[in-house]
Amino acid sequence: MWNFRRGIPAFATVGDFVPFMWVFKHPGELAGGLSFSLTLLAILLAHEFGHWLLCAYHRVVASWPYLLPAPTLSGTAGAVIRIRFGIPSLDALMDVGIAGPVAGCVVAIPATLVGLLLSKTAAGPVQPVLIQLNAPLAMRLLYAPMRLLAPSFPSLDNLLWHPVLIAAWVGLFVTSLNLIPAGQLDGGHVLYAISRRWHRWITIAVPGLLLIAGLTLWVGWLLWGVILLIPAMRHPYVAAYPELSGNRGRFGWLAVLMLVLTFLPAPFADAGLLGYLR
Repeated sequence: MWNFRRGIPAFATVGDFVPFMWVFKHPGELAGGLSFSLTLLAILLAHEFGHWLLCAYHRVVASWPYLLPAPTLSGTAGAVIRIRFGIPSLDALMDVGIAGPVAGCVVAIPATLVGLLLSKTAAGPVQPVLIQLNAPLAMRLLYAPMRLLAPSFPSLDNLLWHPVLIAAWVGLFVTSLNLIPAGQLDGGHVLYAISRRWHRWITIAVPGLLLIAGLTLWVGWLLWGVILLIPAMRHPYVAAYPELSGNRGRFGWLAVLMLVLTFLPAPFADAGLLGYLR
C-alpha cells in the first residue's frame, strides 16, 4: 500500500521483500496493509471452510482451519485443515475436494473485480525491477468488459495494481495450485474420485512436467515437482464402492474450468531457472 500510494509497483526493490527496517521506521503505516491481508485471509479461510463444511456434512472428523504464516511474498504458506480419519466414500471425497476451490473462488473473483476497480493508471510504463505478476485468464475476463465500457481505463500493461488485486491474484494462484490433479491436492482428490487409475498415471506424469516447467517458466515449479514426489503426498485409500452417485462426476469438469481460469504456467515474468542462470 505504501508503494501504491506513491505510484510505485509492489515488488520494485529488494526492500519490498525484507521490509524489516521499513517497519521499524514506519510502524504507523502497518494498518495500510489490512486491505491486502484481510482480502487474502478471507480467500484462504473461505477455501478451507469449504472443505470443513463438507467434512461436517459427510461426518468426517476434521480440525478447524489453520493459517500458515511464512516469509513468502504473500506472508503465508496458505491454510490447511487436518482430517483425523479416512474419507468414508468417493462421494465424500469428491464433495470435500471440490468444495474448497469453489468457496475460495466465490471470494476471490469478486475481490479481483474490486481490486481492478481500485487500481489506477501508472505514471509511466509499469516495469517492476524484480517481479512482475502475470494475469490469469479469470482476471483478464473480468478486465475485458471494464476496458470495453470505459476505454479510458488503463491497460493491464499500464495498470498499477492495488493491494486488494494483488491479494486476489495470490488467492487465484493458490486455488490453481490446489487444483493440480495429482497426489493429495484438491485436484488429486477430485481425480481420484473419478478414476483411481487416471489418478495414478497423472500423479506419475505431473512431477516430471513441473520439473521441466521449473527450468523454463517458473523456478517454483521445481519445488512443487519435488513435493509431489514425496511419499506423504500419496493419496490415501478410499473404497471404490459405492461409486460416485448422481451427477457428481460433472464436478470434474467444474474443477477443470476453475483450473483453466486460474492457472498460470508462468506466474512471474522471466522466472524460469534457465533465465536466472543466464
